[in-house]
Amino acid sequence: MIKDKIKVLHAPTTVGGNPHNLSIALNSLGLESKSLAFIQNYYQYPVDIIICSNSDGVIVREVKRIKTIYYELKNFDLIHFNFGTTMAMPSAYPRLNEFSIGLKIFLKKFLRAAYTNFLQLIELYLLKLMNKPVFVTYQGDDARQGNYCLEHFKISIATQVDSDYYNVKTDNFKKRNITRLDKFADQIYSLNPDLLHVLPSNAKFTPYAHVFLDDWLPIYTQLENRPLRILHAPSHRKAKGTDILLDVLDKLKLQGFEFELLLVEGVSNKEARKMYEKADVLVDQLFAGWYGGLAVELMALGKPTIVYLRDEDLKFIPVKMKEELPFIRATSFNIEKVVKDVLEMPRQKLFVLAQQSRAYVEKWHDPVKIAFEIKNDYEISMSQRKKK
Repeated sequence: MIKDKIKVLHAPTTVGGNPHNLSIALNSLGLESKSLAFIQNYYQYPVDIIICSNSDGVIVREVKRIKTIYYELKNFDLIHFNFGTTMAMPSAYPRLNEFSIGLKIFLKKFLRAAYTNFLQLIELYLLKLMNKPVFVTYQGDDARQGNYCLEHFKISIATQVDSDYYNVKTDNFKKRNITRLDKFADQIYSLNPDLLHVLPSNAKFTPYAHVFLDDWLPIYTQLENRPLRILHAPSHRKAKGTDILLDVLDKLKLQGFEFELLLVEGVSNKEARKMYEKADVLVDQLFAGWYGGLAVELMALGKPTIVYLRDEDLKFIPVKMKEELPFIRATSFNIEKVVKDVLEMPRQKLFVLAQQSRAYVEKWHDPVKIAFEIKNDYEISMSQRKKK
């Protein structure tokens, strides 16, 4: 058993709020954990340390980045990187066929990629030299590859987005980066089961851990006597199937169905939550094959969720979790029928689904339970190093 508190840093992004709340949960279990973001985004998820502001120039940012790498090396026993990257945050090299963008821009991208990739290698080798465990969490498009999706899945984000969303350059970059991080990481995690098709065989599925149950108490609205409120909150319309959903809702209105659409876009998580609480049901993602962090938040509030779940990915999650999935399953092909069925569903039945959704989050997305498992992994890694 490790007696001294393990000092953990979660970096370098706030993506989805998962790193910070996992950090809080680890603190509640006796670790000394902090979350750090290189820069904050418009979602404004909480974080302990923000390194850069939007007003910082390129040179200032890079000085701060290098200082932060020194900070992580000096002050922490273990580093848990998120969104499949490190503090260096490397970028992909431009391809030769990109000369059309102009020589100056091409050279700028090439030098940027060379610098960040070299810096990442220095960062990782220094962590190894100092015998500090490295953990990495992948969360979505940091690992998801367009070519793999098109080759193996009938329904995927890759079938919907523009050619620049996934491409050969970014796919190859992700493959190389996954291989690189695997050489240095004690453990790799994935919040989405589909990523485990392209991550190393020893990678683990771990559920979203960004919702503290006492902070997201259920607000059951399904029995209120009014038109149903359907909520949809896309971060990327094509990736989430937003245009398909809006078209379907227009058709249903023409058929005489009454409902209210709550469309949430481009606002902070705090502002969005006010609308989440008013909703009766969520339509989440129609192509990813799994539900997102948004669905966890809505289900915690007692809102049933319509989502596409890919059957071939479910082998990566616990058997019991698979058996207890409370979702209203849909695809882009049958979403009109599914939404119609929900609109015609007795409100009492929808209320039961709302209660089941809350119970599912309590069982499978409790940050403290998830943190306990990750803490065990940390302690194993620390113990193994002490024996060497």
